Amino acid sequence: MEHQTLYTSSVFGKLQADANRLELPEMHLRNLIHTPGRLEAFCLETRGFLFDFSRQRLDETVLSHLHELAAERDALSLFRGMMRGDKLNRTENRAALHTAARSFSGEPVLVDGVNIMPDIKRVREEIRQFSSRILKGEITGSTGKRFSHLVVIGIGGSYLGTEFVSEALKAYSDTGIRLYYLSNVDIHNFGRIATEIDPEATLWVVISKSYTTAETMANEQLAVRFMKEKGLDPAGHIVTVTAKGSPGDVGGNENKVQRLAAFHMFDFIGGRYSVTSAVGGVPLSLFLGYERFERFLKGAEEMDLHAVTADVDKNIPLTSALISIWNANLLGYSSQAIIPYASPLAKLPAHVQQLNMESNGKSVSASGTPVPYPTGAIIFGEPGTNAQHSFFQLLHQGRTVPVEFIGALVPQYSTYHSRSKGVTNHQELWANLLSQPMALALGKEDPDPARCFSGNRPSSSIILPDLTPESIGRLLSFYEAKTVFEAFLWGINPFDQFGVELGKKLATGIRKEMADRNQNEGHAFGSDEPIVNFYLEKLFKNR
Repeated sequence: MEHQTLYTSSVFGKLQADANRLELPEMHLRNLIHTPGRLEAFCLETRGFLFDFSRQRLDETVLSHLHELAAERDALSLFRGMMRGDKLNRTENRAALHTAARSFSGEPVLVDGVNIMPDIKRVREEIRQFSSRILKGEITGSTGKRFSHLVVIGIGGSYLGTEFVSEALKAYSDTGIRLYYLSNVDIHNFGRIATEIDPEATLWVVISKSYTTAETMANEQLAVRFMKEKGLDPAGHIVTVTAKGSPGDVGGNENKVQRLAAFHMFDFIGGRYSVTSAVGGVPLSLFLGYERFERFLKGAEEMDLHAVTADVDKNIPLTSALISIWNANLLGYSSQAIIPYASPLAKLPAHVQQLNMESNGKSVSASGTPVPYPTGAIIFGEPGTNAQHSFFQLLHQGRTVPVEFIGALVPQYSTYHSRSKGVTNHQELWANLLSQPMALALGKEDPDPARCFSGNRPSSSIILPDLTPESIGRLLSFYEAKTVFEAFLWGINPFDQFGVELGKKLATGIRKEMADRNQNEGHAFGSDEPIVNFYLEKLFKNR
């Protein structure tokens, strides 16, 4: 794999021929989906997690060639190496072991010859004990009031995955804790939260591996000042999730701010893969209770085990990744829509957007050579049926965008019953979930060109048995594994993210210019960029 690209793969020529063949009129999806045995051949299932790709633009021959590609690119072996602790994040010389955070097997996982599982288990147990004591009222705020509000201070991977899971499982939250996310440095984010919380009953969870992230540090300072203005001791209200020995850790340095507790995160778990670590574990255990958080972990572990043990032709995340490669590099589709027909999954598209686009938006291979083809996809989405009345016009009659539809057989709220046009709300939701993929595939002819639908637009459907913690864990792990498999197929490193650094570096210089003007009203802005100076003058003029 190191010495060849996707384009020089021996099977790529076959796939190019397949793509040309799929342009023939008889290969329109309206014909393909009615092939006998189509659903059985293009549907996979594990533990009630069903992946239906029968409405993708491919046939048995394409699928066979994609399986050849997976073998040639060594995707399964690389995934097994990842879970074993191989240092696949070569640019940072790190392992990528987010899967270890939800391992309950008892098997050792070695990094540089050291078993990391005792530390993983230690952090889990610290979270269990801490969340239990908070929820029992044994640990309270500085005035003795029980905690009822929780604010997560973090950005990017330090909150997006957790936000997805907390929204997905809000129906299970009976702990009396209200959860907020302070991610954006925009003062409107802090101001809104400050008006809704009870300061005496608020616990702030500050999440940063290095404890130097500019936005997170700025928001922590706001929180500390806010508490002091309310006459509260911040030490009784702040918990950190950070790397061992960072400025946010507890103990060992008398100059450190005192905090209730610190929970460790590890170099071998990247932010966007971190929701099953302490990053998600601390807030989710307080919001849901530790037992439900552990059920979520075990659901994720089940999908991990499927991804690492299932053969290529039965492997759900690998199959989905192969389809992504087919759509992006052979059929030329640059986007991917994720449409969950379940409101609890409303935050899933935003999480997958970061997970996938930060992982796979790369221009060099894992070995540092330029990649001669586009990688990653532009990911967006909203819950159905709202999305149908928003951007589905484009999906049906504008640009072709492959869609991943997601549905749940059993809703979280099943006690509310009413019928409209003879069906319940959940049945109405499913009527739309079933009709939209078919409409995209089949299309419709009409004498009026404005009412014509070309069809032949690909989609997959993911069907969950329910929206329990286990199912949400499987869904999270599916998207993580799919993202990693895509990277292995493209030959890129999905675990670094140097693309976020240039803007941050430039912001450092601009920030200094602002600080200098704050200290000296006569300071002349000296940025090398006239455009920057123009806007700085406008900003300070309108303070």
